[in-house]
Amino acid sequence: MNAKATAPTKPWLIDFVLLAAIWGASFMFMRIGARELGALPTAGVRVGIAALFLLPILLLRGHGTALRQHWKLTFVVGILNSAIPFACFSYALLTISTGLSSILNATVPLFGAVIAWLWLKDRPSGSRMVGLVVGFAGVALLAWDKASFQPDAAGNASGWAVLACLLATLCYGIAASFTKRYMSGLPSLVSATGSQLGAAVGLLPLAWWFWPDHAVSLNAWLAVVALGVLCTGVAYILYFRLIERAGPARALSVTFAIPVFALIYGVLLLGEVVTPWMLLCGVVIVVGTSLSTGLVRFSRR
Repeated sequence: MNAKATAPTKPWLIDFVLLAAIWGASFMFMRIGARELGALPTAGVRVGIAALFLLPILLLRGHGTALRQHWKLTFVVGILNSAIPFACFSYALLTISTGLSSILNATVPLFGAVIAWLWLKDRPSGSRMVGLVVGFAGVALLAWDKASFQPDAAGNASGWAVLACLLATLCYGIAASFTKRYMSGLPSLVSATGSQLGAAVGLLPLAWWFWPDHAVSLNAWLAVVALGVLCTGVAYILYFRLIERAGPARALSVTFAIPVFALIYGVLLLGEVVTPWMLLCGVVIVVGTSLSTGLVRFSRR
């Protein structure tokens, strides 16, 4: 009896762990690619590969007409949800660690709650308001410790990198409210494919302009291919399947598991150092975000 009762939860749990592991690896791949290609070429190649990967799947499923009808909306989402954030994170990872950038990425639901409040008039409850304060306090503490606007030997400053990460998460929040406002009922595969096509149109000219004049190693090429196929194309399919199987609340909570994998990859494969202060601030951000999104609520007796 118990085995039968718990069996339906296993498929979505596998998707959850796989998605967190894949998106956690995206920070490592962005860092490897951006070091040789640069931020804009890395982001541009990523969305171009993702679009080429997703488009045949969309056409095979008969969604070509829907994509043509809604291309303007998906283009806007592509700029907000992929082009700007991917470029910002690629730029940030030239200076800061994958662990720090992934912790900052965990603020996505936090900004999403604020944008939904201001734009969609989705006013948060008392516990969600507390969560917003706690979450942004965690961001302020982390930024205060890690952000410096003094350029390093390469001319980069961690302060600008932290701000780039926060701009990326802000764009994610705006894109979520835009999607809810204007694209409700649109097949998820249409949104995913159209957004990557839109992002590619926006980024590829910049990627061509800023293309490096030196040879790019095989490792860098493999990293951006993994970004496009695995961390964008396959990840989108897993994400939308997770929404269908487990609901949007559980799908949203994958954001909190991503830093765990990113920190592990960074320490084991890139030799990065994780400080206790980073972990403490990360916990504060996750707690605040959990409250602000309503995943965790205060109980009244």
